[in-house]
Amino acid sequence: MKLNKFLIPVIASGMLLTVSCEKENFPTEQEAEAAVTNDQVSFVPNEVLVKFRSGEEFGTKAKANALSLIGGVVVETISTSAMKSANKDEVLLVSSKLSTQEAIARLKGLPEVEYAEPNFIYNHHATSNDPSYTNGTLWGMYGDGTSPTNQYGSQAGEAWTAGNTGSNTVFIGIIDEGYMFNHEDLAANAGTNPGEIAGNGVDDDNNGYVDDVNGWDFDGNDSSVFDGVDDDHGTHVAGTIGGVGNNGKGIAGVAWNVKLMSGKFLGLRGGTTANAIKAVDYFTDLKQRHGINLVATSNSWGGGGFSQGLFDAIERANQAGILFIAAAGNDTNNNDANLSYPGSYTNSNIIAVASITNTGGLSSFSNFGATTVDIGAPGSGIYSSVPVRSKGKTLSGYATYSGTSMATPHVSGGAALYAASHPGATSAEIKNAIMTSAVPTASLNGKCVTGGRLNVSGF
Repeated sequence: MKLNKFLIPVIASGMLLTVSCEKENFPTEQEAEAAVTNDQVSFVPNEVLVKFRSGEEFGTKAKANALSLIGGVVVETISTSAMKSANKDEVLLVSSKLSTQEAIARLKGLPEVEYAEPNFIYNHHATSNDPSYTNGTLWGMYGDGTSPTNQYGSQAGEAWTAGNTGSNTVFIGIIDEGYMFNHEDLAANAGTNPGEIAGNGVDDDNNGYVDDVNGWDFDGNDSSVFDGVDDDHGTHVAGTIGGVGNNGKGIAGVAWNVKLMSGKFLGLRGGTTANAIKAVDYFTDLKQRHGINLVATSNSWGGGGFSQGLFDAIERANQAGILFIAAAGNDTNNNDANLSYPGSYTNSNIIAVASITNTGGLSSFSNFGATTVDIGAPGSGIYSSVPVRSKGKTLSGYATYSGTSMATPHVSGGAALYAASHPGATSAEIKNAIMTSAVPTASLNGKCVTGGRLNVSGF
């Protein structure tokens, strides 16, 4: 499956994304098959993700016979450190001579096959169009306690006034495009892998990734997590989470102090399920391997259907105490009736986020769902950091985007604030704080679980 960013484009800078709110049931097997058959989702043609069952009766010969049924060749064996820690078997990315649908049909029901599914394609959920805080541009950071006109923001300004600006011991993983970690408003909050030595060409911490100092690019399969102006969506997300505050430049994120790490898996053609699984597991392993306080990943993307492989990866993150904060989507869709992944997965660590406007309305593009979307947050007309090109150089810049992609990092920043002021808080406690502090909002009544919008003033 290919994944998309949940962004909404504006005249100033073009980018597209979508986002979402809380979840109950998986689609039936028939519904999932129908979505693929009817081309409701995108996936890599002639590729299948296959997981074989363990056990002596399901040996090499049985697996080879299964692959021969579809003319299958193993392109990649996905065996992450997080899988090994959880005693989970590897997942195979298989190229088939058959169509994806026919290959899955032939594998379905074989005793040695636990599951076979498409390699979905995802995209970001966005739309495009300190001085920006003091002049009111950053409406998403205000609230009824800090501004008489900007009432519907996250109320981050109140948290800052109370002395909570975050902590440099708290990490947030950005699963998205890469982000400009040397941006003037992000460099001080760029996180690093404590087990890696920069530029020595060695996998110092033995996690399978060489020189993954700032994270890893799963789309390009290298350590370069920032590749220029095309990584604007990821950089915009990073700024909302953790733009440096009180530095007299540009913008301020919800958490002025935080450490940001990149799990880049969205490229120019979107991202795949296979790479999403690896990105989620990367952060799970990073936390387990080094004991860092990685409290959440921010996921402003979506697309495709239900993936057991991705669900399993999110559950491994859940068991490691990592929240998975996800965009509800930008399709004006009722997610209760038509599930939108990854926000609609039922893992208990997921917070699915809808978008609201600066007047408190549900954004015109935003998905919603009384039981499948959790909370609303500022997502329309959000000003944040982006890379820009000038005279052949890539420089620090700023732009306004809209989308559930923009709402999601507000919540991710909120998680960072709570973790900073409540050392040792569990992921369940952080999620509960976010949910129970939501401000009841008329436009969200019956449209998400909390019926309200993000409020970090007490964090």
